[in-house]
Amino acid sequence: MDAQENIETLMALYQQGDTSAATTLIHAVSPRLHRFFAVQEVSRAEADDLLQETWLRIHRVRHTYRQGEPALAWFYAIARHVRVDHYRKAIRTTAKEDVLEESVEMTNTSGGRVEEFGLEALLAPLSTGEREVVQMLKVEGLSLEEVARATSATVGSVKQKAHRAYKKLRQAFGFSGNKTEASR
Repeated sequence: MDAQENIETLMALYQQGDTSAATTLIHAVSPRLHRFFAVQEVSRAEADDLLQETWLRIHRVRHTYRQGEPALAWFYAIARHVRVDHYRKAIRTTAKEDVLEESVEMTNTSGGRVEEFGLEALLAPLSTGEREVVQMLKVEGLSLEEVARATSATVGSVKQKAHRAYKKLRQAFGFSGNKTEASR
């Protein structure tokens, strides 16, 4: 049984009220979800809070998981909604959008957390959506279909975001995909 099947089996047992399956599931999936939040330019404390909120939400809606569907994509969809809700709340509580944009720019240029999360530094040139897609595809190894399901997007949209992200990363790190430019 591979890890994906194991997660889906654990989720099915969790739905049936198996607390040991729930504990095992939390230990298996939490590091991935925490990394998902950590690369989104939030502090470690915020990532911890978002992870906890995600598990609370998963617990409340666990009955909606359909057995046989990819459980990881379902978890990421919930985590994504938690993150979006977090940002919406932050925007509502901020007097001006300019203040929020300034704090995001300051976070991008601060050295402390970039060293703590090397992946965050590598993905910094990307938009939030692009960062999300690259992390799910390349770090977590989800398929295009699973990422599309997790982000409530089409496969074509996921491919487009991934393509744009790869192009930005190549430019940011000085790799040109054009061989004629390299030979000049």
